[in-house]
Amino acid sequence: MKLYYKPGACSLAVHIALNEIDADFELEKVDTSAQKTEVGADFSKINPNGYVPALAIDSGEVLSEGAAVLQYVAQQKPEAGLAPEAGTIENTRLQALLNFVSSEFHKSFGPFFSPVPPEGEAREAAVAGVARRMDFIENSLSDRRSFLLGENFSIADAYAFVVASWSGHVGIALDRWPNVTAYLQRIALRPAVIKAMRSEGLLA
Repeated sequence: MKLYYKPGACSLAVHIALNEIDADFELEKVDTSAQKTEVGADFSKINPNGYVPALAIDSGEVLSEGAAVLQYVAQQKPEAGLAPEAGTIENTRLQALLNFVSSEFHKSFGPFFSPVPPEGEAREAAVAGVARRMDFIENSLSDRRSFLLGENFSIADAYAFVVASWSGHVGIALDRWPNVTAYLQRIALRPAVIKAMRSEGLLA
C-alpha cells in the first residue's frame, strides 16, 4: 500500500491507523496546491478530487475520502480493534462519529484554511462554528471515558484527534474544553501517533 499524504492534514489519521495495525506501506508526500507528489507525479491523476488522503492498495485501486479509507484500514486487521464488528450497534455509533467528524467537525475548520483567512466578524463566526463541534466532543467525553466509543481506541479517535489538533494552528485555545485537552494528550502518547507524526516531520 502507499499513502499519499500532506503533513498534519486529515491524511495523518489514516497514517496513524496504518501504524496501529502495523501495516506494510509506503508514504508519498503531496503538494496539493501544485498537485504534485514529492517524486513529481501529477496528483490529480492519482486522485481527481485533488486532496489527501489517497491510499493506493495492492490491487492498483486508489481509495479516497478519509472516513472510507479509515474503515478500509480497520478492516485489514479486525483483531486490532479499530472498529467494532459490522452490523452491531457499536459499529453504527462508529459510523455516526466518522460522519460527524468528516461533515461537521472537519468542515468547520474550512474557513481557516482558505486562501484569505477570516478576520473580524468572519473569524468570530468561524471560531463559533468550531466551538459548537468541540462542545460535542467535550460532552461525549464527559463521563470520563477514555475514547469516543468507550475504552477502546478507534479510527474515529484517530480522525477526531487530527482535526481537534488543528485548533492550535488556527489560534483557538482549548481551555474551555478540559475533556478534549486530556483526550488529545492521551492520544498523543500512543506509539502509533508518535511514529506517524515523526514520519511527517511534526515531531522532532
